[in-house]
Amino acid sequence: MNKSERLNDMMIYLNGKNAFNLKDIINKYHVSKSTALRDIKSLEEIGMPIYSQLGRNGFYSILPNRLLSPIVFTVDEMYALYFAMLTLSDYQTTPFHLSTVTLKNKFEMCLSDEKKCQLRKMESILRMGGIKHYNESKFLKEILTSSIDNKVCEVEYEKDLITQSYFVQFFNISSTFGQWYSTAYDFQLKKPIVFRCDRILNLKESKQYASKNLFELEKSGYEIFKTTDAIDFKVEITQKGVDMFHKENYPSMKLEKIEGRFYISGYYNQGEERFITSYFISYGKQILSIYPDALKNSIIKNLKELNSYYRKMNQASL
Repeated sequence: MNKSERLNDMMIYLNGKNAFNLKDIINKYHVSKSTALRDIKSLEEIGMPIYSQLGRNGFYSILPNRLLSPIVFTVDEMYALYFAMLTLSDYQTTPFHLSTVTLKNKFEMCLSDEKKCQLRKMESILRMGGIKHYNESKFLKEILTSSIDNKVCEVEYEKDLITQSYFVQFFNISSTFGQWYSTAYDFQLKKPIVFRCDRILNLKESKQYASKNLFELEKSGYEIFKTTDAIDFKVEITQKGVDMFHKENYPSMKLEKIEGRFYISGYYNQGEERFITSYFISYGKQILSIYPDALKNSIIKNLKELNSYYRKMNQASL
């Protein structure tokens, strides 16, 4: 292994460490003490955040929360990372408390003028689709860290102008249709609930309940929210309806293909009739059949109300 190969491997080896000593390098790479010292100095020179702790049992520490090493990317990989980074500009809040503009500027500092010019041209041609997030979620990072650390939290949450406290353990965060949502196990209700993250007013760790195992909480989303009085449905759709399903669907539903025909099957709980009705109305003529009749009748009723509303609006404008 030549020096460049050894240094590259060394960066990968040290990536998950907080500290190391000279013997670690000597034993792993079978090099002399002087060679190990020169290699460490080379790593420092190319930007690894290493600093030495002096003394009889001295060792080397690696600064936390810093990139440990520069990584060589191909041109295509660089373009892919750059445009993935640009999608962050749609988010009012991310879990990382960073400025997209600052991140973009720092990324570009590593590029030549020629490569930056190419990126500018690509930006004017290529558009990354996304939904703009306008609401700020102040506790997004805390939700993420408490999920990773399996911590129970006391949450103050506002809904319909009413503030309520919950004791929960977060285990899922998702970005959907311009909002951040987080799923948590509610220890008082003894079931999972979903929070819209921008409506969380306060969040702090709680010792009132013992946390659950993350694997226990990460069950299939299809079943975890289903109550005993849930209503099963099955809706046949056209091929165009399949495209619509892929653009917008929810954990309580899935797409099935049976003998060449497409069906959206799933369930909705009591109290979710308006939501599921509005969802299927958006399919328009792409729906071929609906089961059960209760869902079909709910859609018809809702359409009649909309028809009446727009007729009245039209008459008022005459």
